[in-house]
Amino acid sequence: MAIKIRLSRGGSKKRPYYHVVVADVRAPRDGRFIERIGSYNPMLPKDSEDRVKLDKERVEHWLSVGAKPTDRVHRFLDAEGLLKREARNNPKKAEPGKKAQERLEEKRQAEEDAKAAAEAEAEAPAEENAAE
Repeated sequence: MAIKIRLSRGGSKKRPYYHVVVADVRAPRDGRFIERIGSYNPMLPKDSEDRVKLDKERVEHWLSVGAKPTDRVHRFLDAEGLLKREARNNPKKAEPGKKAQERLEEKRQAEEDAKAAAEAEAEAPAEENAAE
């Protein structure tokens, strides 16, 4: 049986509250769970100590048994110092998409053409004045 440490949503509409639970991976998100080991209240400020509450002993027990935390719970455990989480790096995230890059390239090309035309136009009257 595969076991996960994950969040189970509670609270009313637009007022989320989560329980950190140990559950079978086949169980529904808000359904059956094995044990409740903490809570997470995203409505509280980030520096509040009541935002994330965990029973450290039970978390360590379930991790030793082989339970796998979800990404969000892994972040909580890393903040508590119970588990090490590798920092993720996606350097392409900030790059614009393919079509946006094409539009940008077209815009640059149009600006270069306009600049070249302006320079050619500026040189042409200077040559005419010199010929007279």
